[in-house]
Amino acid sequence: MDDWHLHWLHATGGLAAQQAAIRQAVARAHALLATLRPPPPLDILVQRGRAGTIPEIGIGGRAWHARLVSLTIDPANPNTAATIADGILTREMLHEAHHTLRMAGPGYGRTFGEALVSEGLACHFARTLGQTPPAPWESAVDRATLLRHQDRLPPMAATGYDHALWFFGRADIPRWFGYTLGSRMVQAWRDAAPPTAALSPEHWIDVPGDDIIAAARAAGLLPAGG
Repeated sequence: MDDWHLHWLHATGGLAAQQAAIRQAVARAHALLATLRPPPPLDILVQRGRAGTIPEIGIGGRAWHARLVSLTIDPANPNTAATIADGILTREMLHEAHHTLRMAGPGYGRTFGEALVSEGLACHFARTLGQTPPAPWESAVDRATLLRHQDRLPPMAATGYDHALWFFGRADIPRWFGYTLGSRMVQAWRDAAPPTAALSPEHWIDVPGDDIIAAARAAGLLPAGG
């Protein structure tokens, strides 16, 4: 794992007791990615904290650009130990690694539609490569609820949309709405793909967002226009 550099931050308390297990989980993500393509060089900042973590798993991740990822770990959360040990941290590292790969290619995207595509692809990529169950945010909203909000969706080409509203939820927009919609959009694209479609970098990383949006429209997940 010489090309992934873990940087342990200490100002918020450090993670000495968890360091070996975290390193092992990240190394597992690196090894899984290497079965598909050479992992990109990454700096990975690892800090202790609660802000920015998901309570259900006790960790949070973010891809800042094509060569930088941060992980926040909350040891005080009762779910965190299992998250590190049971493959969930590995899955989340694969999710962020996919973001960096896409950032180095077509980009994460500036539009609402591109963000849905990038998050959906990262979810499918991580759980398929890691052979783990879907994350809670991939199925947080049922199809009926997705369709009920269809007329309120920003246009797929919108750049001034409220990312926090649509992906994290607020008021009557359910929590994780955008992650679920993005995941279902990618599933529609996968369902429409030829049976021989391989798990390849081109298939999972460089696919044009418009291809997935078109598949989602054909499946009735998105309005016909906009």
